[in-house]
Amino acid sequence: MTSAPVHGTWEPHPAARWEDAFLSGNGHHGALVFGDPNADRVIVTHHSLVRPNGAHPRPPRLAARLPALRHRLLAGDARAAEEFTDGRDLQWVRAFHPAFQIRLDRSDEEPRDYRRAVDFTTGEVTARTGDWSSRVFVSRADDVIVQEVAGPGLAVRVRLDHHLSGAPLALSVGSGVLRTPEGAVLSLRAGYPDSGLAYTGVTLARVTGGRTSLTPPGVRVTGAESVLLLTRVRRHTGELDVVAETRALRELSASYDDLLARHLTAHRTAYTRVTLDLAADPAERALPGSELLKRPQSPALLERLFAAGRYHLLSASGLNPPRLTGLWTGEWNTAWSGAFTYDANLNLQTASAAAAHLPEVTEAHAALVQRQLPDWRDNAREVFGTRGVVAPGHSDGESGHSYHFSREYPLHLWTAGADWLLKPLVDHDETQGERDPRTAAALAEVAHFYEDFLTRADRDGRLVVVPSYSPENRPANASWGTVNAAMDLSAARHALRTAAAYHPGHADRWLALADRLPPHRVNEDGALAEWAWPGLDDSYDHRHLSHLYGVWPLDEINPYDTPDLATAAHRALALRGPENDSAHGHLHHALIAARLRDRDRVTAALARVLEGDFFHTSLMSAHYPHRDVYNADAAHTLPAVLIEGLVQSTPDRLVLLPAPPCPRGAVRGIRTRFGAGVDLTWRPDGATAVVRPDRTHRVELRTSSGAEPLDLVAGEDRVLTLGAW
Repeated sequence: MTSAPVHGTWEPHPAARWEDAFLSGNGHHGALVFGDPNADRVIVTHHSLVRPNGAHPRPPRLAARLPALRHRLLAGDARAAEEFTDGRDLQWVRAFHPAFQIRLDRSDEEPRDYRRAVDFTTGEVTARTGDWSSRVFVSRADDVIVQEVAGPGLAVRVRLDHHLSGAPLALSVGSGVLRTPEGAVLSLRAGYPDSGLAYTGVTLARVTGGRTSLTPPGVRVTGAESVLLLTRVRRHTGELDVVAETRALRELSASYDDLLARHLTAHRTAYTRVTLDLAADPAERALPGSELLKRPQSPALLERLFAAGRYHLLSASGLNPPRLTGLWTGEWNTAWSGAFTYDANLNLQTASAAAAHLPEVTEAHAALVQRQLPDWRDNAREVFGTRGVVAPGHSDGESGHSYHFSREYPLHLWTAGADWLLKPLVDHDETQGERDPRTAAALAEVAHFYEDFLTRADRDGRLVVVPSYSPENRPANASWGTVNAAMDLSAARHALRTAAAYHPGHADRWLALADRLPPHRVNEDGALAEWAWPGLDDSYDHRHLSHLYGVWPLDEINPYDTPDLATAAHRALALRGPENDSAHGHLHHALIAARLRDRDRVTAALARVLEGDFFHTSLMSAHYPHRDVYNADAAHTLPAVLIEGLVQSTPDRLVLLPAPPCPRGAVRGIRTRFGAGVDLTWRPDGATAVVRPDRTHRVELRTSSGAEPLDLVAGEDRVLTLGAW
């Protein structure tokens, strides 16, 4: 390997579209940086900015009608669940939106040797032409957007501008500007229509040299050496104390480099824990991202997308985990409200968090779950009449109530969501070797739900999940609300057994309940059926693969312990069509294929994304081919696909090179669920793995050569030499 992978990307031209703006973020604030030296723009976002659309609706009160629905479904009424609503129309959750843009304008000058770049190791976005330069990052230490522009005799106009695509005409906007000893302070307050909520941005301008004059709503700086801008945005009711916000900004260091150094302690440490080297051509590694994207078969592209995916995932995670758009958007009419879509997308985006050693992402995920548990309890009580918790299908990050549903998407019937959303937290606990009491408590609540919910049985005495829903599909011969969806069965089994492991005092009754659930069904095509209830036919052409939850992320179905079911799951995967070519569907397919050791299928799914023009030059992705609909699914999920192809683990098993994406390379820093780090180097004729255990434990080692025991001693590295794979 003759050169190191690139931990950043660059372009020779400013961003003309907000989708191509380079990104920075600290999990609270986000910045989209265009880098135009004559009209420099930074769009400011914040996870808390969701547009009110009235009071948060409550979940539907349907519990009294549940027995009748169950009776009708079990009696064969395939459309009974279509009437199981309270008559309301579909209501989307509150939409995520940008705050404003920071505009810096100067006299038009012809750019010379222009270059803009983002450094993943620092979170800095830079631009340079001639003597002019710009640097931007979002501080993890101080929760502030830091921007510095510099150049001899700098002349620039600075203002905050709320005019972004789709901004409501009825938005109540006021701005202010005030001279300060160091330069000026600018503020912008925007009140939402028909709401007492508002948000306010405050920018402190520190000017070195030159002269500052007020030109409301902004300032003009002339003859300066540099301008340092410190920006925060707050969502609030009533009025924000701008004086107090200004005071807080003035207390921060006046040095860009000092602020950056404080930020790097957290950011660089997290980002550099895991690296991937695919022995790419140094010449391709040097290309700008826009050129590299034209080479979909290049290992250099996979290296850079892996690095960008980890960078963007880390940068989007803090107050919340990533939304459908991560932490960024340049318009108010964000697709699908820029929400947290719980039935697939959020877990796909965060799939690498445990293995790629990003506990910051898991903590953001855990915090979101904890804030919403009270609403999940309401869902369980009001829809199903039970104790415990039921997660919704969509959330804006504020409400966890289940109110986004319709005839075609009866998400209020989805009972697997809590287990699905807690699974990454369980993985984290296994990786760390200790159980988070928050996760333990939530698991107990899921078990309580199933104790109350699983009350019907079939003629063989097996428990029945009714009503049941497989996101976002329906049987070919029935409606969406059905019986015994495979995902629901897997989730109930996993939740009860995991809760029993966390709470031994309740284990007997929860394990007994899990054992009464029916097995998966294999249909006449030899495929694992999406619905285990007899008579329900599969619909194969669909982007979701919910029925294969037992393969990924669960360990319920695998080639080693359940080979027959794994064969049926593989057949189900092979029959699955791409439907509308969504990025999350392709990469979900790849994750499952990797668990089933199908390298060709992993490679084909990756190729559909890499060859489908899914990535903007920012290396953020789109939901559909040809960069249609800005969406973080592909960007954030791709690192997990590559890791799953190289290293897989359970608390008692290590699988090496099940589906490697490239013929040679090295990955370092992978974390396993039995508490060890793994460094892996591979080539076609063999591989070497270094296992660095934190705990003493025996695991099963699985390679292409078969299985063998691997005894690990805490603190003692084990070097494994593998033959050709």
